[in-house]
Amino acid sequence: MRSEEGGGKPDAAVVRDALGVGVAVGLSGFAFGVTSAGSGLTVLQTCALSLLVFTGASQFALVGALAGGGNPLTAAAGAFFLGVRNAFYGLRLSQLLALPRAVRPFAAQWVIDETTAVALAQPTRRGVRIGFTVTGLSLYVLWNLTTLLGAVGAEAIGDTDAWGLDAAGPAVFLALLAPMLKTTTERAVAGVAVLLGLGLLPVLPAGVPVLVAALAAPAALYAEGRRASKSAGRMKADNDAPREDR
Repeated sequence: MRSEEGGGKPDAAVVRDALGVGVAVGLSGFAFGVTSAGSGLTVLQTCALSLLVFTGASQFALVGALAGGGNPLTAAAGAFFLGVRNAFYGLRLSQLLALPRAVRPFAAQWVIDETTAVALAQPTRRGVRIGFTVTGLSLYVLWNLTTLLGAVGAEAIGDTDAWGLDAAGPAVFLALLAPMLKTTTERAVAGVAVLLGLGLLPVLPAGVPVLVAALAAPAALYAEGRRASKSAGRMKADNDAPREDR
């Protein structure tokens, strides 16, 4: 079956792409379950985070800070700032999806990196809705199932550090983040954030270095703005300079 709107991808192709993303990322919930249980949260608390929060990077940031002995409020603040980006995704998706008002609060739960990426890749509204729905549903179900399996498994094996499973969370976090760094500015922000986070880790309480690392974004944007301003000034000066007639 093809999309009702001309020029769209076949519905089956959209579903296939959406399921591919949903399954691939959904399996990462196992790593979150292990990491969360290893940080001291119960199986119930771990599952509640995936059911109610459902934004992988924020969840990993929260349990990572708690595992390091951070203050719960500081850990929650770091997770909150990571999750703010989803609000901006929602502004764009609300226009493309054009869902009824009664459905929007439920759809908002699925506004994350993966559903946004699949939805924005579709050329028609029908494709956007199918991609968003299939990605969101498959990822939500699988993420929560694997979270449960990871948390139960971590409790069963005991000390996750002894098995090296404490590295699973950071590894998955980096795997989710790396594909998003496409421009020079984004890579610069990530690099400065890493330097700030690691440099301040020995001197600040757990969870606080993550918040300070957020300053990398405005710093990098300021530097790029200055560079662009100087470049524009040089171009203007070159254009205004008198030219010899030939």
